[in-house]
Amino acid sequence: MSAIRLAIVGVGKIVHDQHLPAIAANPDYQLVASASRHNTVAGLPGFSSIEAMLAAVPEIEAVSLCMPPQYRYQAAQVALTAGKHVFLEKPPGATLSEVADLEALAAAKGVTLFTSWHSRFAPAVQPAKAYLAAHAPTAMEVIWKEDVRQWHPNQEWIWQAGGLGVFDPGINALSIVTEILPAGIFLNRATLEFPANRDAPIAADLHFQSAGGMPVHAQFDWRQTGKQSWDIVVQTSAGEVRLSDGGARLWLNGAEQALPKEAEYPSLYQRFAELVKAGRSEVDLAPLRHVADAFMLGRRKEVEAFFD
Repeated sequence: MSAIRLAIVGVGKIVHDQHLPAIAANPDYQLVASASRHNTVAGLPGFSSIEAMLAAVPEIEAVSLCMPPQYRYQAAQVALTAGKHVFLEKPPGATLSEVADLEALAAAKGVTLFTSWHSRFAPAVQPAKAYLAAHAPTAMEVIWKEDVRQWHPNQEWIWQAGGLGVFDPGINALSIVTEILPAGIFLNRATLEFPANRDAPIAADLHFQSAGGMPVHAQFDWRQTGKQSWDIVVQTSAGEVRLSDGGARLWLNGAEQALPKEAEYPSLYQRFAELVKAGRSEVDLAPLRHVADAFMLGRRKEVEAFFD
């Protein structure tokens, strides 16, 4: 099979930091165009909209959608209708119903839809999953705290309805949790802290339980200063499992494990190529369902106004 002719839509920091290097290193792709309201990719034809791009470059076979989630459905609908394979950055959409509609459209058009969860490809995730499959977890604590001023400076979309607020990073933790646990969990109570001047939460305290009664407690906070915290600690029948640095490091019973080098985005694009070649879609909404449950069930608590 020849290289997949790919286009990028929504050219921001994450595209330059992660997507472009991963695509350039993968011979399965030929990057042929981009579309973005304000930015372009050096050396490629650039357009201000996906519609203009697809009209001008009809040989595009697949698109990677990297704009904020509030705008992703319309772009995905255009691409799928045109018969293009679609890679969705996380979170895959602003609502569950949007992504369900896209999944049905992809199936009707016979093209691939891929909901990408980059943190699931962190090097500690699969070893932790294998360990927990063999040693029953009894409790889990998730601590995901970072400084929004460092990671999302002056990005207003994340504070708007549909931007998810602190769940933008928190959904990465949920993507790992739903991957490594051998059984499903369900939210039973939550508190979401909303700044007085924002439409999305700055912190969340979540309590889950499995059908068997195992507790899972998650703390998300965007006001962290100093060292950033991306940790998951699981108690098991055979001792403690600890994932740190967003899944880049792993300890089993206090002993740090040797892991391969981090390659989250290269792994995502490898998976997308595999799905395109196989004529299959992969649409997993488990992390987004937990976020939706938090907004449905959570108690809203107003806190002081926040300014970047």
